[in-house]
Amino acid sequence: MLEKQRAMETESRSVEGTTRSRILFLLKTNGRLSAGQLSGELGITEMAVRRHMYALEREGSISIVSVKQGMGRPVHAYELTRLADDRFPKNYNLLALDLLEELAEDPETAGLITRMFEGRQQKLLDRYEPRMTGKSLSEKVTELEAIQNAGGYMAKVEDRDNGQYVLHEYNCPIAQVAGKYEQACSCELSLFESLLQTKVERTECLAKGGGRCSYTIGIEHQANGS
Repeated sequence: MLEKQRAMETESRSVEGTTRSRILFLLKTNGRLSAGQLSGELGITEMAVRRHMYALEREGSISIVSVKQGMGRPVHAYELTRLADDRFPKNYNLLALDLLEELAEDPETAGLITRMFEGRQQKLLDRYEPRMTGKSLSEKVTELEAIQNAGGYMAKVEDRDNGQYVLHEYNCPIAQVAGKYEQACSCELSLFESLLQTKVERTECLAKGGGRCSYTIGIEHQANGS
């Protein structure tokens, strides 16, 4: 009985996921739509549509707007938010690679690639350095873990008995770029050392065929004498 109930719950969640994906697709391709219009497109009741829309609104994917009619009261309709745009396919890696290749193929601009990565490193340092102010190394490592997780790196910190830490990253959102331009990895390593103000050593790298990116963070050799 329990197995049957679990199977029904799993199927229900799958159907809900499919329906909400169709709703997002319809809003993406048609613009704002009312519950009645979505009901007709999906073949479900308006009440069921509103239940799905409540869940999508709660996660920030859609918003409710009032649409004025020629006569009568305004009608409530739904439209996608900017956050919902992340739910649709993107091709940023290919665009980045194409642009970098354009620079690399011209001897006059090839040197700009390193400068671009170094510029990105400085921007990230300026953005995150204030979050490290006044923190111990342990707190800084925890903060770095949060920063990397927010960036999609699936980071996890391992404490070692010798006072060191190991930061593991199980995903690399820029893997295709890093696999071709090692400046991405070297600048990340330099960024970590600047943020943590201590020695950091990369021991494994996804871009070089590793199963993850791993960084040993030591406290014996403090950077900048701090």
